[in-house]
Amino acid sequence: MRDSEFEFIRTLVYEHSRIKLGPDKRELVSARLGKRLRATNLDSIGEYCTFLKGPEADDELSHLIDAISTNHTFFFREASHFEFVRDHALPEMIERNRVERWPRFYAWSAACSSGEEPYSLATTLMEGMKASTWQWHIEATDISRRILAKAEAAIYRDETVSRLPAASLKAYFQKGIGPQEGNYRVRSSVRDHVSFHYLNLLKGEAPFREQFHIIFCRNVMIYFDKETQEELVNKLARRLVPGGYLFVGHSESLTGIKHPLQLVKPATYRRPPQS
Repeated sequence: MRDSEFEFIRTLVYEHSRIKLGPDKRELVSARLGKRLRATNLDSIGEYCTFLKGPEADDELSHLIDAISTNHTFFFREASHFEFVRDHALPEMIERNRVERWPRFYAWSAACSSGEEPYSLATTLMEGMKASTWQWHIEATDISRRILAKAEAAIYRDETVSRLPAASLKAYFQKGIGPQEGNYRVRSSVRDHVSFHYLNLLKGEAPFREQFHIIFCRNVMIYFDKETQEELVNKLARRLVPGGYLFVGHSESLTGIKHPLQLVKPATYRRPPQS
């Protein structure tokens, strides 16, 4: 890949997704563009860059962002967040709801990837809400349409769910048989609590208006510069109910950016209750 080609790709990706590709990402970009060359029947990255400047660029741009985005995840990744929801955030909100009478408990998985995060959160809420009649729902969004289709299908290979306790696997998944052997599908009782939407977090508004009690936006900001991180965090903070919680990845920090949230513990922030 020529310097000019890498510069063109990284600028295009930044303009449309705010993902910042440093010089250390050059080999990754080159490798992932190989898939797009095969898909578009082009012979070189130079031809691909020319294609992206043409009239059919809009559709391909979505595929490019999809190819560049990293979608590695697994069930209950960074498990301490789910434990905090179960042991602290959810009981607190249930108690507050006795007075505040919210119509529903709302959660947002803002970069849901292939669905493991929102489904992990859904099973956590199902367990925590067993003694409550309070209704709840999870909105899940991602910038990749391909990965959203996988999340909505909710089918996972046995190696993906192998870390889960046997009781959870039995309660929340259907085991495939015959041609589906080796696959597990999230049960409809869980899926019905989750809605998936395409969303570029930094362009336009989300397709829902709820204020959220908890927001998961994890391992997303590592791809953004400080200015973009600040824009995103403040956008998310405005969607939290007073006292609501934002969870970021453990490799991420809000240090050095201006925001209205209070640090609760590493990677866990809270909108002040009276704000």
